[in-house]
Amino acid sequence: MASKNTLNAQNLEALGAARLAELLMEISSGDTAVKRRLRLALAGARSPADASREIRKRLAAISRSSAFIDWQKRRALVDDLETQRRAIVDHVGPADPKEALDLMWSFTALAASVFARCDDSSGTIIGVFHQGVKDLARLAETARCNAVELADRTYQALLANDCGQYDHLIATLSGSLGDAGLVHLKQRLITLSSEPTKKLADHERRKIGWSSSGPIFEDDIQNRHQASVIRFALSDIADAQGDVDAFIAQHDTRSTKFPKIAAEISRRLTAAGRADEALQIVEAAERGRADRPEFEWEDARIAALDALSRSEEAQSARWSCFERFLSERHLREHLKRLPDFDDIEVETRALDIVKSHANFQQALWFLASWPALDRAAKLVLQRSQDLDGDRYEILTPIAEALAGKYPLAATLALRAMIVFALDQSRTSRYRHAARHLLECAGLAANIADFGKHETHQAFLARMRGKHGKKTSFWSNTA
Repeated sequence: MASKNTLNAQNLEALGAARLAELLMEISSGDTAVKRRLRLALAGARSPADASREIRKRLAAISRSSAFIDWQKRRALVDDLETQRRAIVDHVGPADPKEALDLMWSFTALAASVFARCDDSSGTIIGVFHQGVKDLARLAETARCNAVELADRTYQALLANDCGQYDHLIATLSGSLGDAGLVHLKQRLITLSSEPTKKLADHERRKIGWSSSGPIFEDDIQNRHQASVIRFALSDIADAQGDVDAFIAQHDTRSTKFPKIAAEISRRLTAAGRADEALQIVEAAERGRADRPEFEWEDARIAALDALSRSEEAQSARWSCFERFLSERHLREHLKRLPDFDDIEVETRALDIVKSHANFQQALWFLASWPALDRAAKLVLQRSQDLDGDRYEILTPIAEALAGKYPLAATLALRAMIVFALDQSRTSRYRHAARHLLECAGLAANIADFGKHETHQAFLARMRGKHGKKTSFWSNTA
């Protein structure tokens, strides 16, 4: 049973409404974000209409603001946006879904003004707007809005999709648009694409940059952007309608030679029961470098082969992906299609291939994650000089995985990261390297024989002799 001092709804209710109101006033003093939430709650308690007015006022204020938002203020902005989004859904949506839908369109349209004054390298802000687009779908379904009217609103949004908030709009709204809405939207986009491109006089054109072929004009960029929006939208409509040929029509012959596009078309053809065409188009693509994986292309080809009951070729393709790129997924898919007991022999052969792969770090990671820890440990002991101490994202989890049964191999992985950090004077890693050194000390007690490798004391003495003056490292080992 929870203590009466535990912060939960039941214990707070016991304080009574008057005391809770006092506490909220104290907490909100000087905190604009909390005050906004409280005002919204009060407005929502009065009526959905009051909540709607409060939300519209805040959306307008966000849209008008021009103050730059640095990384320190980004969290407050995200919280503010999320508060408004939730208020639309929770306070307005249940009572007036049509009003909530209109508010959510206004909310998602804020993206342009918001991104004009902040950086979103973490993707947090765009995530809030993408959630808003999902809310549009739910609200549109609840509001039972007219499909043609919804298509018109979607059309306007797509043309204003400068920040990517509407990238998945058609797929998200397809259920509410229905066939009538999709047909209407498609016709509007086709009509727009057939309109002649506006040509500005030379003195009206604005240069915004230079390229190897000459000046870059703003109107050219805008025209290309509009053409791209139309093409992607028509592709999304084709997917929503299950029309593979309409999807293919959005790509010219040259673009279908790119492996990624060929794979996209091939997957759709296979799903539509047209595997012969799927295989033809994917195999006609112009491949890039042989040592660079293009798994979308590989998977599309394998899917087409399977659909054509060419199982041996599909299995051969899976094995090839494993052998060339050490693709764990393709090996697992290959093994599960083998007869009982055959998979054990093939797995052993596969792991033998891994240990001699040209990319040592990749081979080590494969063995550790498969897992084949005995083989991973053996590879570390055999080729410890090849451990790349800069690859901490690989060596750290490998050392953790090996520590239990293979303490010497784990120690060598940790030492590689320690040596790299000290030799390269990577001060930002000293804290982690010091922790690795302490882990080595703990592992040493479980190592009966270091063999050709230094004992822990010998390694420690060498590091002190070479890097003894790096006090910011040694201070963390005490």
